[in-house]
Order: sequence, then C-alpha cells, then structure tokens
Amino acid sequence: MNFIMDGGPVFMVPLLALLIVIIILFAKGIKKNTEKTHKLINSLALFSFVFGVLGFIIGLLGALNAISINSKTFSPEILASGLKIGLLSPTFGMVIFLIGKLFSIILTWKK
Repeated sequence: MNFIMDGGPVFMVPLLALLIVIIILFAKGIKKNTEKTHKLINSLALFSFVFGVLGFIIGLLGALNAISINSKTFSPEILASGLKIGLLSPTFGMVIFLIGKLFSIILTWKK
C-alpha cells in the first residue's frame, strides 16, 4: 500500500474509495442485477480513469513550475523520479477502470 502514499493521497485515496464502491456495487449487482447498478459501475469506472489522469496533469504542471523556478539546479534524475511518481495515479485509475469494465461485462453476461 506504499504506492498510495507515493502517488499522492489527494488523488490516490479517493481512487481507492471508488474501487471499494465499485466492488460493493458489483456484489450488489450479483444479487440483484439492475440497469442502475450496471450504469453506476460504468460511470464510476470512467470517472476513476479521468480522475487519475487529472491527478497526473496537476502533478506535472506543479513539477514543470518547480523546474522553471529552479532551472539552474535541474537534473534529469529528478524529472524521471517525478514522472514515475506522477504516473501512479493514472495507472491506478486505469486499473480501476478495467476492473469496473470487467464487472460490467460479467453483470451483462449474467443477465
């Protein structure tokens, strides 16, 4: 769970909460498969992906701002490290999106 704190708790904790909600909706959908549950899972999965990308963009803008302020002490290692950390939230959002889509496919198949 260290990657959640590395990726920035401002974006990673809400993404984790969205994953938990999607899992709960899937469990509810197995018992009572409704169109509302199906649409909620799809919407939350897509929101997770977009929210993760937003986290990356905001982090990248902050990093570029810091680089422009301290351009004399800039090193490629710092940029590479920042990009690695910055890519955690969109990657986690994408994993949640894929899980949500898989759950949606399973619920559609079970209908």
